[in-house]
Amino acid sequence: MVPHLTTALSGPLLELEQRFLESSPQIEQWLRGQWLEHTPPFYSSVDLRNAGFKLAPVDTNLFPGGFNNLNPAFLPLCVQAAMSAIEKFCPEARSLLLIPENHTRNQFYLQNVAQIAATLRQTGLEVRIGSLLPDLTAPTSIALPYGQSLLLEPLVRRGQRLGLADFEPCAILLNNDLSAGIPDILQGLADQVLLPPLHAGWALRRKSNHFAAYDQVANDFAKAIGIDPWRINPAFSVCRSVNFHERQGEECLAANVAAVLDIVRDKYKEYGIHETPYVVVKADAGTYGMGVMTVRNVDEVIALNRKQRNKMSVVKEGLAVSEVLIQEGVHSFETLNQAVAEPVIYMIDRYVVGGFYRVHTERGKDENLNAPGMHFEPLAFETGCNLPDYATNNPDAPPNRFYAYGVVGRLACLAAAIELERSTPESC
Repeated sequence: MVPHLTTALSGPLLELEQRFLESSPQIEQWLRGQWLEHTPPFYSSVDLRNAGFKLAPVDTNLFPGGFNNLNPAFLPLCVQAAMSAIEKFCPEARSLLLIPENHTRNQFYLQNVAQIAATLRQTGLEVRIGSLLPDLTAPTSIALPYGQSLLLEPLVRRGQRLGLADFEPCAILLNNDLSAGIPDILQGLADQVLLPPLHAGWALRRKSNHFAAYDQVANDFAKAIGIDPWRINPAFSVCRSVNFHERQGEECLAANVAAVLDIVRDKYKEYGIHETPYVVVKADAGTYGMGVMTVRNVDEVIALNRKQRNKMSVVKEGLAVSEVLIQEGVHSFETLNQAVAEPVIYMIDRYVVGGFYRVHTERGKDENLNAPGMHFEPLAFETGCNLPDYATNNPDAPPNRFYAYGVVGRLACLAAAIELERSTPESC
């Protein structure tokens, strides 16, 4: 169930896409076998980077906030996938409480919440929205574009169950990544399914754990279809004790930057790639593109000025950064209207349900695009086209290019499933 793109996409031909096209029966069989052993997260989104010689995930979000950017034509696919997920986690569910972020002034995010709610209602669930805002004491309607509105209601805790004043749901879906920590009101719940689980939030989750799981997935997958796993897997390392303000951990950071750059240089030499290797240093927990910097040589890490150290010191909710991921940078050779772009693939359960391009007109092919000034371009999909276009035998044909994107997106989703299994608290 992988929709395929039809757009004026430009970029290099990928030998990797040809291999995916030739191996699609083995790929689908391999993935089907993996899903018999692992349970995918309820939903996820994956940021991909396409360098032509390499196609890899660079971030996986377990609380995706851009469903409003998906093509409306694929709402039926979203509903079908959501039904599959609900039947898996809570087959008898009749009601669901959706808990969003506290971004009440972000209209784009609120449209995402409205889209999630609308999708879930189409599965036959009664859906209402409960807010973690401490000053929300009564139901509050928020106006949205096109005459829509969103009703936020205060949460009510009754013993070990959570609901609203007149609503006690079977299941709870978080669209809040818990960057600020796990609120007391969400802890110790019983007899209610909480999706995703609390340890999926950034209060406990670490990107390095995800990419360690992805490393295993990429190696196993690459062996199954006969490719070098590096072609789909960014090298990475991690520093656990960093304080940018006090310049603590600089030696660890410099050593790990050098080590990852060395790996990339060797691979570039092996494949005859004439690009400048770089790494991305990012907070090991958190999102919204905060706490991220591009580094092309070790000296840049040691010579950070005060402004750069301040930028790297905090992430969402003002939380201090003490752990960082050092990740191989993957050039993005995708462009839309002459601006650098990267695809973001959306999944519900194990199914690809759509995606969009993140575009930044002021960033280069070796820079982070998740930054102020970016915008989104929805992907346009062919209705009912869920398989590669074998007839063209052209790996760069849009259905085949985006089949490849769907494959790598699903590998990242599988890694998220393994990551959550490994990090499940013993009390669960």
